[in-house]
Amino acid sequence: MKQHYDVVVVGGGPAGSTAANELALQGLSVMLLDRAGRIKPCGGAVPPQMLKDFDVPRDVLEAEVSSARMVSPSDNAVDMPIESGYVGMVDRGEFDEWLRARAESAGAVRETGTFLGLGMSDGTTRELHFLRGKKSDLSDAADTRKCTVTARYIIGADGAKSKVGKAAIPGAEKLQSVFAYHEIVETPTDGNSEIDVERCDVVYNGKLSPDFYSWVFPHGKTISVGTGTAVQGFGIRGAVSELRKQTGLDTAVTVRTEGAPIPMKPLKLWDDAKHVILAGDAAGVVAPASGEGIFYAMTCGRIVAETVAEAIAANDSTVLKQARKRFLKQHGKVFWVLGIMQRFWYHSDKRRERFVTMCADPDVQRLTWESYLNKRLVRKDPMAHLRIFIKDMGHLLGIVSETRKTS
Repeated sequence: MKQHYDVVVVGGGPAGSTAANELALQGLSVMLLDRAGRIKPCGGAVPPQMLKDFDVPRDVLEAEVSSARMVSPSDNAVDMPIESGYVGMVDRGEFDEWLRARAESAGAVRETGTFLGLGMSDGTTRELHFLRGKKSDLSDAADTRKCTVTARYIIGADGAKSKVGKAAIPGAEKLQSVFAYHEIVETPTDGNSEIDVERCDVVYNGKLSPDFYSWVFPHGKTISVGTGTAVQGFGIRGAVSELRKQTGLDTAVTVRTEGAPIPMKPLKLWDDAKHVILAGDAAGVVAPASGEGIFYAMTCGRIVAETVAEAIAANDSTVLKQARKRFLKQHGKVFWVLGIMQRFWYHSDKRRERFVTMCADPDVQRLTWESYLNKRLVRKDPMAHLRIFIKDMGHLLGIVSETRKTS
C-alpha cells in the first residue's frame, strides 16, 4: 500500500479527530490513523461552550452536573453551585469514537494501526510508515501489514509522549507532564456511597496527590475516580483505592482502569517548518491547575487544521508556525494564570487548605464559573478581580480566617 494524501493525522482523540473533520470538510484528502482500543484517562468534563463551538449535540453527554465540591486536606468541603448552566460529562471511549465517526462522515479515510515512523521527503511530501491493524492481532506475518503513505502535511495528535513529535520536532521529548490514573466504576444503586451524581468532587490532599488533585466525576451510569501527580514513585493506584474507600466506592464494580501522562505546559515549538505539526496533548495544550484538556484539544485541532489548509493553499510550509501563535493569543493568558495558580496553591497541604477556603468566596465562584462555562476571561467586572486578589493574599498570609468545616 502506498497512497498519497494532502494530510495524514496521527491520533484520533479530540484534537486529531477535530483536525481531520475540519480538513475533510474543506475538500482535502485526509487519512486519520488511530490505535484500536485506546481510551485516555480523563475526568470527562466539558463546558457548554465546547458544544456550541464544535456543533456537538447535547445528547452525546453522559451526564450534566450542576455543582462542584472542593475538598481540602482536613476534609473541609466547599460547594460551588452553578447558578446558570451546567458542566457536561463525556465518556472518552464513546465520545472520541463519535468524533472519529464524524470525521469519517466528512470524508476522512480511517485507518486502524500503529505509527512506526517518518520516511523520506521529496521536498513536497513526506512518507509515513504504520502497521495496519491491532497490535494484539499481529503475528509473524506482521511485515505484510507494514504500510507507507505520503502526505504534504502530517499532524501529530498522538498524545503527550508523541512519537510523531519525537521524530520531527526538536524539544518534543521535554514536554512537562503529570501522570494521571483513574478507575471507571459502576454508579452504585444501593445508596451506600457519598457521591452526588449531579456534582463533581475535586479533592486536594497531599496523601492522594502530592502536587495535583484527585477527582470523583459522575458519568451517569459510571463514575471516574482518579488522581494525578508528577512525583516519581508515588503510589498512584493506592491513592485511587484510598479515595474509593473514602467515598464509599470501594465495593463498586470496576469497569476499566487507565493511565497516561497529561501535559501541563505548551511546547515551545509545534512544527518543523516543513511537513509536520503537533496538536492537542502532543503540543501540550492541557490547562494547568485544572487539567482540562478536551475543549483546548479540539480548539487546537481546529486552529492547526486551519493553518495547514492555509499552508496548502499558499504552498508555503512556513505558515505552520502561525498555529501556536494563534492558539496562545486566544488562550495563553488563561494558561499563564492557571500555571501560576498550580505552582502557588498546590505547593503544600497548608496552601491547599487555604485555597479551598478561598473557593467559598462568592466572587471567586462567580468568576470561576463564568470563565469556565464560556471559555473567556471575565473583563466586565475588574473590581471583582481586585477583591479576589486582596482575599487571595489574605488567605496566603493567614489574615483571613478559615471557614468552618461543612459537609
